[in-house]
Amino acid sequence: HLEITKMKNSFYLKYLVIAIISIHSQSNCYGQNLESTIDSLLQEKYSENTPGGVFLIAQKENIIYKKAFGLSNLELSIPMQTDNVFEIGSITKQFTAVAILILMEKGKLNLNDEITKFIPDYPTNGYRITIHHLLTHTSGIKDFTKIKGLNEISKKDLTPSELINFFKNEPIDFAPGDQFKYNNSGYAILGYIIELITKQSYSDFVSENIFKKLKMLTSQYASHYEVIQNRASGYHNKNGYINNREVSFTIPYSSGALMSTVDDMFKWQMAIKKNLLISKEATKKAFTNYTLNNGKPINYGYGWHIKAMHQIVIREHGGAIFGFKSMAVYIPESDIYVIALTNCDCNSPTTITRKIAELVLKN
Repeated sequence: HLEITKMKNSFYLKYLVIAIISIHSQSNCYGQNLESTIDSLLQEKYSENTPGGVFLIAQKENIIYKKAFGLSNLELSIPMQTDNVFEIGSITKQFTAVAILILMEKGKLNLNDEITKFIPDYPTNGYRITIHHLLTHTSGIKDFTKIKGLNEISKKDLTPSELINFFKNEPIDFAPGDQFKYNNSGYAILGYIIELITKQSYSDFVSENIFKKLKMLTSQYASHYEVIQNRASGYHNKNGYINNREVSFTIPYSSGALMSTVDDMFKWQMAIKKNLLISKEATKKAFTNYTLNNGKPINYGYGWHIKAMHQIVIREHGGAIFGFKSMAVYIPESDIYVIALTNCDCNSPTTITRKIAELVLKN
């Protein structure tokens, strides 16, 4: 009887070992299939002799994919590396929004404060325009990127108040809260408010309170003059590749002038998830899908689009600045993060980043 029990136990043990090996090899196989699917998608979109990009995928706090495609510099035929530094364009708005929430938690401002509390001479045409309106693109202020005359000032180094003077007297597009209209002017005003409150430049505040705290050592306010290690060159495609047009970074400012790497962006994502910079309550404010005056949702929080993928809530944002495009997607329910940084504004990573997030979700 003892022998039979031993044999049974031995059989079960062997069966268990085989089952575990089988499951492990199946999951490995799934992983490899997913990797090769993503590889072929990206190799097709970013071929080796063209500008390219870097893609990072993380799931449950582990980086499961990180690869570089194409060239970081066409003139020198330098292959893209995973540690290349890119201009991230409007993903900058996430950092501006969190900087505002940091100041809110320090009691320096209230989200319902009117902007005239900080910029008394701002012409609001009798309307009440609040910090919340600026954060959610519902202020009605005209987007300065749509104003004639931008070309004339694009290479000039402006102070934040000079930039605001460029658009502040334009007629407003709608009454605050009546519509959602993506707007760089609102985020420029937020940057200036950060400076007025802290008596620091926007660049210094973000560097000290975000980048240094999170050890985002390869992230910074962009510069054309500084020597930046591993900087990827930016390109346009106008019947052939050309070097990107330069604008003064005082123009995109707090709506689009930061630079980063995929590894630093993953640190950023982790910090937001773990409430390392702001409290859980403040984070909740950032990811609320706000509504217009008529109650219609805008699918935007503070610095993030709040959308759905197969009925699952996702948070995403893209960026576009001369010569560069970026896209980040996060699926909170499955803890999947995909970040793409690319160095030609001719080959947007928006659709493919969403598609990759979807593949990981289904896998």
